[in-house]
Amino acid sequence: MALSRSRQDYLKALYALGRDGTRVSTSGLAAELGVSAPSVTAMLRRLSAERLVTHAPRAGARLTPEGRRRALEMVRRHRILETFLVEVLGLDWSQVHEDAEVLEHHISDRVLDAIDRLVGHPAEDPHGHPIPDREGRIARRTLMPLARLRGGDRATVREIRDEDQRRMARWKELGLVPGAAVKMRRVQELDDVFEIDVAGHALTIGSEGLDGVMVEVEGSGPHATAS
Repeated sequence: MALSRSRQDYLKALYALGRDGTRVSTSGLAAELGVSAPSVTAMLRRLSAERLVTHAPRAGARLTPEGRRRALEMVRRHRILETFLVEVLGLDWSQVHEDAEVLEHHISDRVLDAIDRLVGHPAEDPHGHPIPDREGRIARRTLMPLARLRGGDRATVREIRDEDQRRMARWKELGLVPGAAVKMRRVQELDDVFEIDVAGHALTIGSEGLDGVMVEVEGSGPHATAS
């Protein structure tokens, strides 16, 4: 069954918000998609009837196995297209998210496969996110927010949130990019100030400026969370 663009967007949003299998609230989904709560409720009823989600009033929604498979198809499309836009067309990686959002709904599977071959079957997109394979398998990592590092912790930036173009441009300027080595030198919790070495350069920043930067800690302990 071919899915409408709105259905594709809902499934992808449910995957992003409920990646660990938890239920997603109507209000959370409405905020993510920028639509009204009644619109969300109506769409969830349709997706439930199509057996793509399970949904109960006030209990939230969750993808079914088929819904998750279809969501991962869209995630794969989006991340391959972002890679193509950066590596082949030479666009700035901080500016390609919205372009990929448009393109992912309008190319055939044949064209997507050709693009995937052209860019060398990448394992990650330009923002560090793993790309699902054709069977919907996706690498799982043990990551944590950079702002949760403790003084003395060392880590490597693995993923950055890709929805905010201005914030991505700022992270690029600061060197907070996938693959960058970081060390938390000092945390001033009361003042919400973090002193960090980023690839050997000193950075002083607040938690809001770090929101969306995910790292892999050297010797990850129990305070790390699964990606």
